[in-house]
Amino acid sequence: MNWTRSRRTAALGALAGSIAVAPAAVGPARAASPVGPRPSGDATAAKQAGPHTPSPPQLPRDFHGKGKWIVRDLGITVPFTWTGSDGNSQMIAGGPRYPIWFTNLIYKNSLYTLTYKWPGLRDHRCSRIPGFDLGVLNRKLRTARFVGREILQRRPQRHVDHWRVGVVAPQLPPGKYLRLPIALGDVYVDQRDPTTFWQVLQFGVQNLYDPELDEWLVMSSFEHAPGRVVLPRRCPPPAP
Repeated sequence: MNWTRSRRTAALGALAGSIAVAPAAVGPARAASPVGPRPSGDATAAKQAGPHTPSPPQLPRDFHGKGKWIVRDLGITVPFTWTGSDGNSQMIAGGPRYPIWFTNLIYKNSLYTLTYKWPGLRDHRCSRIPGFDLGVLNRKLRTARFVGREILQRRPQRHVDHWRVGVVAPQLPPGKYLRLPIALGDVYVDQRDPTTFWQVLQFGVQNLYDPELDEWLVMSSFEHAPGRVVLPRRCPPPAP
């Protein structure tokens, strides 16, 4: 695989990127031990899991939301939209007047990426990985491990469940083996509804364009109504 061409394809957010890079069998979700409140990046932990672990994240078939895409080591923050329509979905970060601009799509059983602008990037072809749909993504998300309940300290504050999902290679039993974290994602969903996504940190090979290999998406709105999903003209059509 040409990692430079396929980087955005392999990274449909941390969630989709983890699946596209490589298949993995990840351990079952489990609750963390109760601890007191503590800082956690942009969040403060309110409390850890009680006797029951919440339901894992699941991306809905229809939704639309907006927010920001953040590349902190480059000092870049751009507008971001995320939409879903009948199982297809699309991310758009930045635009023609911003230093970065790309789109990722799950569209008719294929995973697409097209990076229009990125510092130092000259390859702007649209890449496609067939055999990927919403069902594949959500099956991977069901393997996520529960980190804890947190409060994202923004306006308004968001009470979220924090999950970790990822791919490590090679897949080996416990013990002293060389392992590489291929793709990792921290997913923050609403405590009342695991189909409402408020924040995602993605880290790993899927972030190959970024020197520090990490990028954030932060949502300011997330509505459960169909959005608009459009495959760019320069992208190859999905398989019949």
